[in-house]
Amino acid sequence: MSWSWKLGKIAGIDVRVHATFVLLIGFLGLTYWLRAASLSFALQSLIFLLALFACVLLHELGHALAARRYGIPTRDITLLPIGGLARLERMPSDPRQELVVALAGPAVNAVIAAILILPMALTTGFAPLSRAGFAGGSLIQQLMLANLVLVGFNLIPAFPMDGGRVLRSLLAMRMDYLRATQIAATTGQGLALVFGFVGLFTNPFLVFIALFVWMGAAGEASMVQIKSALGGIPIFHVMITDFRTLAPQDPLTNAVEHILAGFQEDFPVVEDGHLVGVLTRTDLTKALARRGQDTPIAEVMQRQFQTADPSEMAETVFARLQECNCHSLPVIQGDRLVGIVTAGNVGEFLMFQAALKEHAGQSGAAAPSRA
Repeated sequence: MSWSWKLGKIAGIDVRVHATFVLLIGFLGLTYWLRAASLSFALQSLIFLLALFACVLLHELGHALAARRYGIPTRDITLLPIGGLARLERMPSDPRQELVVALAGPAVNAVIAAILILPMALTTGFAPLSRAGFAGGSLIQQLMLANLVLVGFNLIPAFPMDGGRVLRSLLAMRMDYLRATQIAATTGQGLALVFGFVGLFTNPFLVFIALFVWMGAAGEASMVQIKSALGGIPIFHVMITDFRTLAPQDPLTNAVEHILAGFQEDFPVVEDGHLVGVLTRTDLTKALARRGQDTPIAEVMQRQFQTADPSEMAETVFARLQECNCHSLPVIQGDRLVGIVTAGNVGEFLMFQAALKEHAGQSGAAAPSRA
């Protein structure tokens, strides 16, 4: 994730902190100091905040280790102002496994809250309920309550919270995965409308949560629909076969001419029939500004890049296209370049397939696919 720094590794997983998280710490520290005019109060508040995010980190680590149990690696865990994000390579396809992975995070917070009860009972005791909260009671009690809130918040049955995945996994045990996702996403968006309406009259922060939930639910439903539509389709049915290539010794102006002529934006670089690099539009633009149009492509092209095999399923290749944060993937058969896959042409393929299926439903004919 851009604008983030690596803090270290836990259980072999990179732990990163986003720049906005550091800004949040500084902003809240200043706010606490101005509110109480006390350095000790500001430091105590920041200690609580850092301890809370340590609990969030353990929450995400719970997801990651549960996923590892099923052979699913985690790329990294990033701390954000809104919480943590564990980037799993994929979610389990088995609903029972997804249920375990989804519940692992809240289970960690529940265990932390249970552990904190014992020292609190033996030392400071419990603050009265009238004063209980993040601003009342001891630091231990504040952390206990915060972890209980994390459990409750994350189990709200709405994407992207864990509760949305719990709901989907339970539904998927009884029905089609796509249908289960649609129901869970609709439930989440319904709750988002409730949060937004209540937030307009009470707490504006609920409106922010409502937008977060609405977009998360819509994004999850859209992603599952795409994967379902691409399921069982080899990528050679989807890839672009009419494309242009460049040579390492070609000047950048050749790529500019191809782009202006209406061809693709990213170009495979081929030498002696072998793929040796990829020139992206972003790298081309930067190089034109810094080096000029006569610069050889070999000096600008990317030599490390992802590829796909024509026999791979389109669903798998599309997921890789998103994970690598690149605009296109060359398709290689043996050592020969046979096509290119972009997010744009995948979207066009899905659009045409949907139109053909709609026509087939009206006429009773089978929707053909590209051969």
